[in-house]
Amino acid sequence: MATTSDLNRVTSIVLRFMRGPILLLIVVYGLGITGMSLIDGHNGRPMSLFHAFYFFTYTATTTGFGEIPGDFTDQQRLWAILCLYMGVVAWLYAIGSIIKLVQNPHFITAVAERRFARTVQTIREPFVIICGFGDTGSLLARGLSDNLMSAVVIDSDPERIKALAMRDYWVKMPGLCGDASVPKHLVDAGIKHPLCRAVVSLIPDEELDLKIAVMTRFLNSKVRIICRATDKQQQEHLSHLQSVSVIDPFELFGVQLRTAVTGPRLHNLSQWLVGAKSVDMDRQTQIPPGNWILCGYGRMGRRLHKYLNSNDVSTVIIDPGLKESKLSSNMIKGHADYDNLLKAGIRDAVGLVAGTDSDSKNLRILLSAGALNPDVYMVVRQNHHENEMVFNAAHVNLTMQPSLLTARTILLKLISPLIAQFLDHLRAQETAVTEQVVERLYQALASHKPHLWTQKLCDSSSFAIQEQLDKGRVLRLEDLIRSPADRSKSLNCLPMVLERGGEAVMMPDLKAQVKPGDLVVFCGDTQSQQLLNANISNPYTMEYLITGLEPPRGYLLNWVWRKWFQPKAKA
Repeated sequence: MATTSDLNRVTSIVLRFMRGPILLLIVVYGLGITGMSLIDGHNGRPMSLFHAFYFFTYTATTTGFGEIPGDFTDQQRLWAILCLYMGVVAWLYAIGSIIKLVQNPHFITAVAERRFARTVQTIREPFVIICGFGDTGSLLARGLSDNLMSAVVIDSDPERIKALAMRDYWVKMPGLCGDASVPKHLVDAGIKHPLCRAVVSLIPDEELDLKIAVMTRFLNSKVRIICRATDKQQQEHLSHLQSVSVIDPFELFGVQLRTAVTGPRLHNLSQWLVGAKSVDMDRQTQIPPGNWILCGYGRMGRRLHKYLNSNDVSTVIIDPGLKESKLSSNMIKGHADYDNLLKAGIRDAVGLVAGTDSDSKNLRILLSAGALNPDVYMVVRQNHHENEMVFNAAHVNLTMQPSLLTARTILLKLISPLIAQFLDHLRAQETAVTEQVVERLYQALASHKPHLWTQKLCDSSSFAIQEQLDKGRVLRLEDLIRSPADRSKSLNCLPMVLERGGEAVMMPDLKAQVKPGDLVVFCGDTQSQQLLNANISNPYTMEYLITGLEPPRGYLLNWVWRKWFQPKAKA
């Protein structure tokens, strides 16, 4: 139910605009009815109050029944003419006030906020609050919708909220045009709702992101907070708050670039898991050692320079904003044009990063570099998602789109937070371990599009598992992913992470026993998730998957089967 303050606000605005017209209509019709009930008719008696009220009612609606018995006297007709003209003037005034009311921006805002608050209160599944519906917020909302997770959106731009209403999402996505840093708007968005799982702040102004994070922590001390921040000072402030995840897209891309250079197979795997298009898992681009050219030395350029240097990769920096006092032999002050690329050694370079904050400049750099060295490994920064078609046509080796990278990282944290640990685990392993993981996923998914989900065992949705454990059965992971049509075959899914007692096991053995409270991250297709949910929630199916026998479903036959034919639990 919407807050009382919202209702009071709407009511006060309506009364402020309609008080005069309503009072005028009451006075006009009160005088007309009273006068008509005092003037004598042809029979020498005046019209009753009820008949007078009825007469003015059907004349006000322009229906004109005319069924009052007896003709009017001239005095009655004269009074009726006077009252009709007064009524027309009163109604014109009232209609004009109604039009002004519905056009009043404060009334529109108050009604929209009340409707929004009521809509949020009707949500019956876990949801996320997204503050900011720019490129990143839009991509995140699409990803949540594809994973059937609802979201509530707040943005100060009315055009973005209108665009939100036009999206074809699978789940409910209510939106409010307002300032997300106002506590009232956060409360209306459901920050105190028991099903609110996280608040994601993606406003370009990082000061507002910090403000939203602080207010969220006071309004709800348990909800998770995810903020985008590129400034080191802002990141430090956010790190002091409890349960806050800080997303730095430039830092993420630095890790992504390093992985692409040092472990291309792991890079392909990480992109494949987050749903990137056109990922060839068999392609392993080995970048030979040599010089790299870094065009742009802003926030992104500094982080990329750090990661390249950490892998002993020599770089030449081109940027017009370099200070003369800090120039070194590997720095060129100026734009990355044809001449400066030649000075930087583009003909002999093995890699080039077009990382300015202008998409047109980055595309121009790619054209110049491609003409001078067609074989160079090209990395480009895409600043705006609307230019995706042009960047796809450029056919570069690696595209860094901050909004898309941020949205995918946040989406993984929301739907499968253990996957980040899984990828970090693989980065610390040898290349052979990654090869084995890729091979197992290939065999399990059979070229299906990857779909990640987290399953908690022995909860209300998996009571069939608890029933088997109560019988003393030994239940293994391989039993859960058997096909209900043929238990000798497995579903197109694979457990990737098993968390038990706060400890995570990466790529657990299928022979591992299932314990109550286990948290398992599966990778498979959507059909496998549906079949797995059916397996762990149906006692008859689970019995078949473990024993290979199908128990009868009638009460009497089931009792006989359990007493004489059901296999006993192993000691």
